[in-house]
Amino acid sequence: MAYEKLVSTFMENNPDLLIEMSPIPYADYDTKLRTSIASGNFPDIMALDAPSLASFAHAGALMPLTSYFKADGDLDDIPKTTLATYSYKNEIYMAPLNESSIAMFYNKKMFEEKGIPFPSKNPDEPWTWDQVLEAAKKLNDPEKGIYGIDPAQGFQTSGATAYFKYPIIWQFGGEVMSSDGTTAKGYLDSPETKRALRFYSDLYNKHKVSTFEYPVDPFPNGNLGITIEGSWSLSYLNERFPDFKLGEDYDIAPLPKQVKQAVANGSWALGISSKSKYSEEAWRFVNWVTSHEGQVIYCSITKDIPARYSAAKKFPELNEYPNNIFVVQNQKFGRPRPITPIFPQMAEAINKLFEKVTIGKEDLDRSIEEAIQTVNREYARVR
Repeated sequence: MAYEKLVSTFMENNPDLLIEMSPIPYADYDTKLRTSIASGNFPDIMALDAPSLASFAHAGALMPLTSYFKADGDLDDIPKTTLATYSYKNEIYMAPLNESSIAMFYNKKMFEEKGIPFPSKNPDEPWTWDQVLEAAKKLNDPEKGIYGIDPAQGFQTSGATAYFKYPIIWQFGGEVMSSDGTTAKGYLDSPETKRALRFYSDLYNKHKVSTFEYPVDPFPNGNLGITIEGSWSLSYLNERFPDFKLGEDYDIAPLPKQVKQAVANGSWALGISSKSKYSEEAWRFVNWVTSHEGQVIYCSITKDIPARYSAAKKFPELNEYPNNIFVVQNQKFGRPRPITPIFPQMAEAINKLFEKVTIGKEDLDRSIEEAIQTVNREYARVR
């Protein structure tokens, strides 16, 4: 386990400190952590997924780390957009460890059969969504069970919606919430956001190049010409579908844009409890784990993307195709999902919005207004 390696290595080099790690199953993690904090049985150091940051910081459960980072956290080695993901009200609260990203996967043989030119592999030269739609129409053959594109991993949880669908809104120039995470009014109802939502819905209902139900593993099984997948999908495809080969059967291109490039960033990171009696010692551990050395150790085991520039450069495979697409996108075009203490409630409202206008074919303006009212009501409640 990567964290076990980090803990043991740190204690070997810091014999004056004892680090006790308490693993919690993922499904129970958030509930048990919040319960522990509420009962006063808080950990000195905690791992949090990026979207959870604001709710913990808003509740006063996290210690600001800005002064620590400025003293010896090597801030220049971390992309500014990554730091923004772990900041709330102008304070850094979490130390980033790793990243992930998504890109456009396409079936090369299908492209060749339809005479479609391959998209560029250059992370700075993505297709527009209009180009993607044009290709998807040519690939589409529902009678044979083949669809042009799955634009955002279908319809899953609100968390998946935030990671895969918000970038489409940003790529059209729209926003989900204000930058301070207090309101959706004026953002979710902007013309740009409406265009993005309408485009997404049209893929299913007007152009019919996407479908609501796909068979298992539609991309490697030849039922899908284009899909948006994560960096983790490379190992999955390699292990589960060894005959479906990168470079022969499929390739990867940067995430599409419309008016701008954008991808969601933020993964698990480390924070320090505001109640800790050992904040200096906790920072020594957190700072080392998320340093160049710690990230190299961690990502050597997990195969994740390091959050630091210098650590990413240590892995030759991350600086070559196809992994460089994920790395460059994250570093240059990554941006936080809304940093707000009501992230779970906001994410659920936006998830329902996508479902209403696409699956339910409900009125766009009315559905947006309902989502705005939900978001603003939830923020007023916690304010």
